[in-house]
Amino acid sequence: MNKLSLSIIIILLAIIAFGGYKFIIQGSTTTSVDGRTTIHLTDSERHLILEEMRGFLAATQQIITHVAADDLENAAIAAKKVGRAAQEEVPGSLMGKLPLAFKKLGFDTHTKFDQLALDAESLEDGNYTLEQLSQLMQNCVACHSAYRLEVEKK
Repeated sequence: MNKLSLSIIIILLAIIAFGGYKFIIQGSTTTSVDGRTTIHLTDSERHLILEEMRGFLAATQQIITHVAADDLENAAIAAKKVGRAAQEEVPGSLMGKLPLAFKKLGFDTHTKFDQLALDAESLEDGNYTLEQLSQLMQNCVACHSAYRLEVEKK
């Protein structure tokens, strides 16, 4: 292999590595004045994420209400609505803008709602369901402490 071919290969690998880092790890982010990571999105992408977060909040309220009424069947139904199946609506273009740690929190949150639903149905233990919900909400606090969503400037 000659030096020109090797140089081209090295340059192409560097471009691929940078693209992978930007798409998978960093996303479209900057550091905000308050120290949180700002994620830059289109208006519709921001709306989609905020809608998902409102869904988490509504499900949390419904779960608490149903556990208080000793109705774990409906608590499980509320949790399932925001489980992993809800992630299917997220477009790939948006996923590329989100930093890896944000994606991990989101995936973990959806997974924890699914686990809560399974356990509420099978264990029928309201106290355990509330413990799971308390653990799950740590993801919400961590996310809101670390990130903010802003519409991209054109």
